[in-house]
Amino acid sequence: MGGPRGAGWVAAGLLLGAGACYCIYRLTRGRRRGDRELGIRSSKSADEKTETPKNKDLTDGSYDDVLNAEQLQKLLYLLESTEDPVIIERALITLGNNAAFSVNQIPMKLVTGITFAIIRELGGIPIVANKINHSNQSIKEKALNALNNLSVNVENQIKIKIYISQVCEDVFSGPLNSAVQLAGLTLLTNMTVTNDHQHMLHSYITDLFQVLLTGNGNTKVQVLKLLLNLSENPAMTEGLLRAQVDSSFLSLYDSHVAKEILLRVLTLFQNIKNCLKIEGHLAVQPTFTEGSLFFLLHGEECAQKIRALVDHHDAEVKEKVVTIIPKI
Repeated sequence: MGGPRGAGWVAAGLLLGAGACYCIYRLTRGRRRGDRELGIRSSKSADEKTETPKNKDLTDGSYDDVLNAEQLQKLLYLLESTEDPVIIERALITLGNNAAFSVNQIPMKLVTGITFAIIRELGGIPIVANKINHSNQSIKEKALNALNNLSVNVENQIKIKIYISQVCEDVFSGPLNSAVQLAGLTLLTNMTVTNDHQHMLHSYITDLFQVLLTGNGNTKVQVLKLLLNLSENPAMTEGLLRAQVDSSFLSLYDSHVAKEILLRVLTLFQNIKNCLKIEGHLAVQPTFTEGSLFFLLHGEECAQKIRALVDHHDAEVKEKVVTIIPKI
């Protein structure tokens, strides 16, 4: 490596030591044996609750490639001190995938929470989160992906929750269907696996429905996963029903809609109805304005569309509809 960048590697190596030199080499050279995709899921749910973005994996798939505390500390220092976008991006991928790797590959009884705790205790979460402010969209995406992998740990969520509002602003003000938007939605989905932080999304529910109606298939699915998390919590029911939603929402109940979307909008209807039946909830009927989700879900057009799905060609959809019809 020659020129100014090569001199930078020498300086970084002298400052951080031999362990960091190896990290720098791996970060800049990447893997020679091809890429591998990783995905992790929260233990709370098999599908609807959480989904982790798939990132380029820079490890070799062995126990030795999970960075220890000293290596993680050097990597975090490098991430905090460098301005090189290539190094920043690869450092974020490595941090995120170390968290994912420890969950997927090493027996949980040996490492439960270890990598998560090390990164958190080294002050790594604010360092990673700071990169969601970066002007480089690829770096923003990788920072969100890294936070998402870290957010599977409940204690990490306590640290990450202070960035929820910022992530929401980026999701709803940024380009539709962009990688940054999808990464942000995925992080919000993981952060709403439990009821603890769902209230922080109260003021963004209408925005979620807007993205649902205008986004592509992948975006629609991710928004629905997030809405399903919220719809299982009775404390969020009134906020969901108050949301101003365009009438085109009902087109999602048409028979030609993709199964992965159709099943989720049916489950959304089912969850909200279940929450309304919980004893004492909404005992005093609030006033819902015309154009709200309440009016759409309780209207005759919605009921007709759902009843028509009883003849759907897919058995899983038909089964779901049969369970819902008595609630209409």
